[in-house]
Amino acid sequence: MPDSNDPFGERPQTPQLGQPIAAMGSGMRTFVRQCLALLGLFFIIVGVPIAFLTPFPFVPIGLPVVILGVVLLGRNSVWGRRWMEGVIARHPTIERFAPNWLMRLVFGRDKQSDL
Repeated sequence: MPDSNDPFGERPQTPQLGQPIAAMGSGMRTFVRQCLALLGLFFIIVGVPIAFLTPFPFVPIGLPVVILGVVLLGRNSVWGRRWMEGVIARHPTIERFAPNWLMRLVFGRDKQSDL
């Protein structure tokens, strides 16, 4: 039986239960990924001075912090990955210091060449 308020005789379609939650989840995922990318950038910025200030053979704290920052930045943002690829393109000797597993983890490729 058509609704008296509906001039076309059809019921308005109700949205599916999961649609608003899915849209919110997508926005939340994007927000979390950008936060992780910014956290990675923060780790890189903070980790470099820490690496120079701590005595390397005894307490290598800065290097794991920088590696964690590079992984977070490269995996969670397009702009971070582009920035790191640009740095590697301008300074190819940096790639020599990165292990092959790190290159695969961050960029999804092996090292291009050992210089």
